[in-house]
Amino acid sequence: MTTDVLTGSLRGAPWRRLAVLGDSVAEGLGDPVDGYPPPPWADRLADLLREQQPGLAYANLGVRDLRAAQVRDTQLAAALDFRPDLAVVAAGGNDMLRRSFDPVAVEETLSEIVSALRAAGAAVVVMGLFDISRSPLADDDRRVGLRERLGRLARLTRRVADRHGAWYIDLGDHPASADAGIYSADRLHVNARGHAIVVTETVRRLAAELSC
Repeated sequence: MTTDVLTGSLRGAPWRRLAVLGDSVAEGLGDPVDGYPPPPWADRLADLLREQQPGLAYANLGVRDLRAAQVRDTQLAAALDFRPDLAVVAAGGNDMLRRSFDPVAVEETLSEIVSALRAAGAAVVVMGLFDISRSPLADDDRRVGLRERLGRLARLTRRVADRHGAWYIDLGDHPASADAGIYSADRLHVNARGHAIVVTETVRRLAAELSC
């Protein structure tokens, strides 16, 4: 989508206070790509929402390398103090990459984060990760295991969203997951092209709710 189309999709958006919580996905790491705007997806989302609410307050609390419990322990209180009416949570990826990955514990932690934000009156968006195991970048000897872990994280994240009335964005099944051209050189994060897809899908999800 072009910027004009994205802006039009959010026409009438009521949100005035946006908080983003999570790890490097929330923080917005990623390589630049010629032809794509450099701001990460969350900053672009804030800019688009400001087209509807010029006084929008925006807090990005994302910090790279954090596991879900660390996001809860270091960011949730600050997010609640900020009093968002819209929050985006992107966490669990660092847990998934570890041998000690405990899906039950991650689900419980994400549930604590989302339920607290919902109880405070915020609309909440949660998202899965692009499934890099579907791309040529994944090592053959790790592909199956990585796909299984990404799938488990996606399923538990969707369950958390359904449980608490949050809005889930499914990036794992997005066709771009199989495209090596959306990933950064580290094979962990998406690049600016990938960020463009993330903000587009986030706007689509918000627009769907606005039309209800």
